[in-house]
Amino acid sequence: MKVLVPVKRVVDYNVKVRVKPDRTGVDLNNVKMSVNPFCEIAIEEAVRMKEAGKATEVVAVAVGSTACQEQLRTCLALGADRAVLIQTDLDVQPLGIARALAALQAREQAQVVIFGKQSIDGDNSQTGQMFAALTGMPQACFASKVTVEADHLQVTREIDGGLQTIDVKLPAVVTTDLRLNEPRYASLPNIMKAKKKPLDVVTPEDLGVDVTPTVKVLSVEPPAERKGGIKVESVDALVDKLKNEAKVI
Repeated sequence: MKVLVPVKRVVDYNVKVRVKPDRTGVDLNNVKMSVNPFCEIAIEEAVRMKEAGKATEVVAVAVGSTACQEQLRTCLALGADRAVLIQTDLDVQPLGIARALAALQAREQAQVVIFGKQSIDGDNSQTGQMFAALTGMPQACFASKVTVEADHLQVTREIDGGLQTIDVKLPAVVTTDLRLNEPRYASLPNIMKAKKKPLDVVTPEDLGVDVTPTVKVLSVEPPAERKGGIKVESVDALVDKLKNEAKVI
């Protein structure tokens, strides 16, 4: 069984994000980049499937610029067998990514495709679902437990009312929640081995897909600075300020 794991290059979660002075986007100059945390969970789950003898190959794939090779090498160090970069300098959006991945899936014919449920930059939580719709594969989103059976997956997923367990036939799409697992750290020997593992580069044109962005960002604004609180001397003064200044009552 082959497992395909799409991953995304994002600003490291420890970095404080800065908006460009012209408000056209986020300033990425000299900023540490890393694998999206939810994608790390997806890689970990795929590697565990292989260690359990349920999967035979784990393939990591990214859509983006040449710089994404750094994150793909990290995935190889974490246990992926090979990697594929769909290289483009465009700022690809979820639908374009899903189209490119669907075209790659037509070549790879993976039995399981594991996405992180969302990226920590765009926070769209769209790509996995779009990919499932484009490929016609059943999907199990927000998974907190995945069990591989003979020809299907049993997935426990997190919903508003608690937990829901479903069966999906293979080939299937899974998106990972935080509680699915805890990713491992890449050891130094595995980091060295990752340098020799295959990393193929293709373009959207090679796959016959158009990834041109369809949504235009007009402006990116930082959150408004929070004002300091004040103390009031009585309940009446508090009610007066809530009514006349804050206008919340």
